[in-house]
Amino acid sequence: MAASRSRLESWAPWLLSAVVLVVWQLVCWAFDISDFIFPSPVQVARSLVEYAGPIAGHAWKTFWTTMAGFAIGVAVGVLLGVIVGSSRFIYSSLYPLLVAFNSVPKSAFVPILVVWFGIGTVPAILTAFLICFFPIVVNVATGLATLEPELEDVLRALGATRLDVLTKVGLPRSLPYFFASLKVAITLAFVGTVVSETVASNDGIGYLMMSAGSSMRMPLVFAGLFVIGVMAMAMYELFAVLERRMTGWAHRGQAAAT
Repeated sequence: MAASRSRLESWAPWLLSAVVLVVWQLVCWAFDISDFIFPSPVQVARSLVEYAGPIAGHAWKTFWTTMAGFAIGVAVGVLLGVIVGSSRFIYSSLYPLLVAFNSVPKSAFVPILVVWFGIGTVPAILTAFLICFFPIVVNVATGLATLEPELEDVLRALGATRLDVLTKVGLPRSLPYFFASLKVAITLAFVGTVVSETVASNDGIGYLMMSAGSSMRMPLVFAGLFVIGVMAMAMYELFAVLERRMTGWAHRGQAAAT
C-alpha cells in the first residue's frame, strides 16, 4: 500500500501536467484561438524545435547568470543569517530593516543598476542576488534563533564555547531551514534574472522573450517561459535531493508516519 502510494505521488506531477496540456490544446482547437493571442502547446513545441539553437544559447546565458547571482545570494544570505540569528539584539535591530528592504520591488532597482553598471550581465546578476538572498537570511536566522535555551545552557555548562554551540549544534540544526530556503531562493533568482534581461540586456531568455513579443511571435514567448520553468524546476529538484540526503535525520518521523 505504501509503495503504491509512493509511486502515485511520484507520477502525480507528470499526470497533472499532461492533463493541463491536453485541456490547453483542446481549448485552443475548440475555440480556434489565434497563436497571436494564446498559442497552443503544439505551436509552442514547434517554436522550441524551430528556434532550438537560439533558445539554447540564450538559456545558457540566463542559467549561468542566475547561478552567479544565486551563489552571491547564498554567501551573503548565510553570513547575514548567522549574524542575525546569533544575537537577539542584532535580530531585533536588523531584521526589520531587512524586511523593509525586501518589500521594495526588485524591478525598481534595475534602472539604478543600469546607470551604475550599464546594460549587460552585471545588472542581471545583481538583480538575481537582491531577490534571492532574503529567504536564506530569514531561514538561517530562524534556525539559529530557535535553538532551545535549555540545550544551549547544558552545552555551556559542559564547557562548550559560544562558537562551539554555533558550529556544532546551531548550524547543523539550521540545515533543514537552509535547504528549504535554497529551493525558494533558486526560483526567485531566475525571476530576478529574467526581469533584468527584459529591461537591460542584449541576450538571455528575458531578452529573447521581449524581442519575440515585439515581433508578435507569441509561441516563441511561451517557449521561453517553458524553458525558464524547466530550468527552475530542475534546480529545485536538485536541492530537494540534496536536502533529503543531508537532512534525512530531520524527516525520519515524517517518513515513518507515511
